[in-house]
Amino acid sequence: MPIPSLRAPNPIIYPDCDGEPIAENTLQFEYIVTIKEGLDWEFRDEDDVFVAGDLFWYPQEGHPEIRTAPDTLVVFGRPKEHRLSYRQWEEGDIAPQVTFEVLSPSNRAGALSIKFNFYERYGVAEYYIFDPDHGTLEGWLRADGRLQQIADMNGWVSPRMGVRFELVNGELQLFGRDGKPFLSYAQLAAQRDRAEQGLEEERRRAERERQGREQAQQRAEQERLRAEQERLRAEQLAARLRALGEEV
Repeated sequence: MPIPSLRAPNPIIYPDCDGEPIAENTLQFEYIVTIKEGLDWEFRDEDDVFVAGDLFWYPQEGHPEIRTAPDTLVVFGRPKEHRLSYRQWEEGDIAPQVTFEVLSPSNRAGALSIKFNFYERYGVAEYYIFDPDHGTLEGWLRADGRLQQIADMNGWVSPRMGVRFELVNGELQLFGRDGKPFLSYAQLAAQRDRAEQGLEEERRRAERERQGREQAQQRAEQERLRAEQERLRAEQLAARLRALGEEV
């Protein structure tokens, strides 16, 4: 009688990287980071909105070959936690509702078609593609179980995120729900430096005003002292004159 094997089955490996770079050039990388970090900031006070960049998404348990890594994904209904990958069956079976892709020169129509079919099949509600080299912006919104292309993306407001898209001279600009634009780190640093410079100038102005008030107070005190001295001299003179009059 054969002895049954007591060895546990090999666990399924879900890789968290494929060795490929996040971006192929600085322009693509800058847009990816600006979008991802801008969305992080947009939903900073909402603990159940998860934002990630270049993270593997596995929609089906037991199938590590079925995966993709959006440049940016947004999941409503999941906590802000660090993850090696997004395994949907461990996330309440909630698929990312929003995905972004920023194209590089090497992107091919076939690969984009595969990603589109993946997003459509596995439940993405909003899908956006920006091509910084050609200045084009496309978007799709789920309707009747399919991703339907949005006719005009310029000025479009995402139904899920409340974020507005603007395309000006081929450059993509996203605006948060407060109407403020998403900024790159360099732009934020420059804005911070301007604010700090403004605060320093305000501090210097306040210091100048304080010094001016002190100088005015000193001048007023000096004038009071001179007036007091004049009064005393006048009194002394009057007293001498009275004394002289009495002697006469």
